[in-house]
Amino acid sequence: MPHPTDVRNVLYIMCDQLRRDYLSCYGHRHLHTPNIDRLAAAGVRFSRAYTQGTICGPSRMSAYTGRYVSSHQVAWNGVPLPLDELTLGDYLRPAGIRTALVGKTHATPNQDALQQLAIDPLMAEQLNEVGFEPVARHDGIFPDDPLFADKRESAPYTRYLRDHGFTGDNPWHSWANAAAGENGEILSGWHMRNADLPTRLPEQHSETVYSTDRAIDFIQAQGEQPWCLHLSYIKPHWPYIAPAPYHALYNASQVQAPIAVQPGNDHPVYAAFRQHQESLNFSREEVRLKVIPTYMGLIKQIDDQLGRLFDVLQSNGRWDDTLIVFTSDHGDFLGDHGLGEKEFLLEPAVGVPLIVRDPRAAADVSRGTVDERLVETIDALPTFLDAMGLPSAEHRLEGRSLIPLLHGTASAWRSYAIAEYDYAFQAPARERLGQPIDRCRMTMVRSERWKYLAYDGFRAQLFDLLNDPQELHDLGADPAYASVREAHQGYLFEWLRSLKRRTTINHAEIERRGQWFRYGEPREDSVVKIGVW
Repeated sequence: MPHPTDVRNVLYIMCDQLRRDYLSCYGHRHLHTPNIDRLAAAGVRFSRAYTQGTICGPSRMSAYTGRYVSSHQVAWNGVPLPLDELTLGDYLRPAGIRTALVGKTHATPNQDALQQLAIDPLMAEQLNEVGFEPVARHDGIFPDDPLFADKRESAPYTRYLRDHGFTGDNPWHSWANAAAGENGEILSGWHMRNADLPTRLPEQHSETVYSTDRAIDFIQAQGEQPWCLHLSYIKPHWPYIAPAPYHALYNASQVQAPIAVQPGNDHPVYAAFRQHQESLNFSREEVRLKVIPTYMGLIKQIDDQLGRLFDVLQSNGRWDDTLIVFTSDHGDFLGDHGLGEKEFLLEPAVGVPLIVRDPRAAADVSRGTVDERLVETIDALPTFLDAMGLPSAEHRLEGRSLIPLLHGTASAWRSYAIAEYDYAFQAPARERLGQPIDRCRMTMVRSERWKYLAYDGFRAQLFDLLNDPQELHDLGADPAYASVREAHQGYLFEWLRSLKRRTTINHAEIERRGQWFRYGEPREDSVVKIGVW
């Protein structure tokens, strides 16, 4: 394979709610994902990658800004990004790199700020799309909720479905996310009891195929124009319903046993989340056995579609000059620890797959390897800038380029990873715990061996991931581990102090201005010297 001297393009693939242990290259025994495995064999698979937030909005804004949740301030879904935050497109477009989106971002327009500043409509659209050119944006649609009517009607996928004869007020729901009953009635995929049924929509028109088609169309149309494409699949995120034949590829016998509820763990925040409706549902074995085979089928469909995409890249030469990153925004508990959904900082939710393939010869030293160093979602943007030879913006970016790891040139690396979650938006848990809105934060500090979970108003949790990888034994109240907890509290304070707050001036400009304060060292170009006698 010829090796390019430069990376010309970036393909940033993100799945939604995909657990890393549900890929065969990460060890799943029954779910075979040969195309994702093929990418891992051609690149580096990171075994300890972490998202910065375990729900869509915070995680994705960290990915697009290269900054922690505490810095970009998008604490939950539906929270807008501050207008002065820079994203992928802001860094790449000035270099002539077309930065496009196919799929989901979960970005929310900052309408109050736009109106206050009277932003030009063209600029407002760019800000609303967090810097992406929306080739085909579709974030997933709730069933027949008037709150989402405008979003549904503006979605290209809605128009696509209607153009292909799939009619109705909400064809996304009634075809793509619904099954047919015995008498032709519509059975909603939002009801998990229907998870084993096929969608009414044929597979070739499904969301995953549609997204892949649009990505292929975009790539083939670019010619020699450099590009960054964010291909953001909305699956295997619920509703848990898949088109035929993917609805029936797996069965209950292939469902892995759940990670048990932590014995003797009475931590109040964990207990509150176990009382959520989705947790109570996924704690029932019949729910897990019906839903998880479909979850696996949705992942298998993504893998098949990525095989199509990778074949196109190899046939048109783009495989040889494109940096490819495959990841997920967060995981899914699927009943592990007695939890549903993903709003807690244990491994099934906070751990994500991350595979990076650099096409250049310098990356041959790591090709096909597994890297166990701690990496984070915020590392993607610095990696893109490094690979394409663009300025690093170290005064803003809190992630680190992965290129030194791929090229075997890294020396020191981070000693801990951080993730955050704010449950203020979840009234049931907040009210059970009696917490005020501004005291609902939890923060993960994941070091080489330990995971430390800090909470507002409650004791910390601690897990020994070397001897207890399933996080069954909470050591947060054990006096024998007081020094470990103290060390990780120190890491937490160190991280808080290191957040990038001075974002409007770069380091080079600070260095330039700092020359004025070299006392006693007059220069010929000095006009004024402070403190000269």
